[in-house]
Amino acid sequence: MIKAILSLFLLLNHTEAFVPAPIRSTGTTASTGINTELYSIEPAGGSPIDGFVDDIKMRIRIAQESNAKGLGTKQVIADVLAGEYDDGSIVEKINELKVSAPCVMFTWESSPSCKKAVEAFDTIGADVKIVRLDDPWAEGNPMRAQLGKMVGRTSVPFVFIKGEYVGGFDGGLEGNDDASGMVNMAFKGTLRSKLSEAGAMKA
Repeated sequence: MIKAILSLFLLLNHTEAFVPAPIRSTGTTASTGINTELYSIEPAGGSPIDGFVDDIKMRIRIAQESNAKGLGTKQVIADVLAGEYDDGSIVEKINELKVSAPCVMFTWESSPSCKKAVEAFDTIGADVKIVRLDDPWAEGNPMRAQLGKMVGRTSVPFVFIKGEYVGGFDGGLEGNDDASGMVNMAFKGTLRSKLSEAGAMKA
């Protein structure tokens, strides 16, 4: 599983990793008159592979640690993509954002489920605050990984009403009627009423 996760990470984040480094000028040697600029390919900051290798080692460690904790494959992938981050500051940021409006939704703009959720909220006349996890990815990936740990599910969107997680668009937490997702709540007739009670319906 770890090998598959790393392959995914490489595909998403390091397609430029093996682009040749720019040639560094070193001048002309007095004895030969040869311009050594033509022969030097090492950049001033060192080998371009060094940082790449360190990054891979770090993500292998994260994958192993998450896997050892018994986390699901999706959470392990989210952790690997997130890399190293300050758990406390990310949790604090999420806790602030999820209560920053009556209804808050953490999304990816290109996600079909997120698009359907936005359309559904527009249809019923709900006023929703959108927090994008893909703009930029460097900030969104740690938030997604931490959201997964906080609510027990890594799929987007993450929908919060009055600060409480209610699931995603067409799914949520099994056995939890309060977090069964928008579609299930709509069928049960509880979505609109919950939004109304939270003050999230447009006037």
